[in-house]
Amino acid sequence: MSATTRKTAPLPDDIRAMKGTAAPIVSLTAYTTPMARLMDGICDFVLVGDSVGMVLHGLSSTLGVTMEMMELHGQAVARGLTRSMLVIDMPFGSYEEGPAQAFRNASRLMRTTGAAAVKLEGGAHMAETIAFLTARGVPVMAHIGLTPQSINTLGGYKVQGRGAAGDALLADAHALADAGAFALVLEKVPASLADRITADIGIPTIGIGASAGCDGQVLVVDDMLGLFTAFKPKFVKRYATLGEDAEAAIHAYAEEVRARRFPAPEHVFADEAPAS
Repeated sequence: MSATTRKTAPLPDDIRAMKGTAAPIVSLTAYTTPMARLMDGICDFVLVGDSVGMVLHGLSSTLGVTMEMMELHGQAVARGLTRSMLVIDMPFGSYEEGPAQAFRNASRLMRTTGAAAVKLEGGAHMAETIAFLTARGVPVMAHIGLTPQSINTLGGYKVQGRGAAGDALLADAHALADAGAFALVLEKVPASLADRITADIGIPTIGIGASAGCDGQVLVVDDMLGLFTAFKPKFVKRYATLGEDAEAAIHAYAEEVRARRFPAPEHVFADEAPAS
């Protein structure tokens, strides 16, 4: 599957089928229609991440993100996509209680946004929920390693799976794949562990701070564009510095307004319309 030639959006089974292929899976987060339009057909799937809480709403973590926020941004992104698959995060507190709660909220997100799949965080303890969802028509992308919704129990945004803890993450990966997840996000884990998990399980791994050997990669788009500058994780490569460009443009605008150089004659209207 080639994102540059694809005419229609893939489905979760198409993403699963990209496991081990020559072309890695490409993904970015998006929260708005204009950004989604820029990614459409370039990314294999676009993730409406709960990172929206930090990136667009100024929250200190993802824990304050609500179902209503995810629906609002999911609907916005859906309007910008025709050739990339839409995946949406389930926010904190919307699925941890058990399979029935997870199904109610996952089906709501898919119904109101048109997403093809949901993503949820957690290891082997989420296997029962994933099996319950997939048996009822809800494709699930799993997420282990650094799981931002669990930062209070993980002790912050730390690398996960070093040393003996790697065996536990590998066991988590197998449990989630066996439960029916169609792909697995690996966040902030040692590269050797990411490679080991990728080789061991039968579903694609999507790395974010993991390894180039993963079956695909995802980044927060505002991070890689240099728009979100509150902090820069080691695993982020800045492909642009749009935040700096925007700040310079705002300064230039303010200077011209204060000097009455803007608006110029070409930006205002005459008393009479010009002759046609």
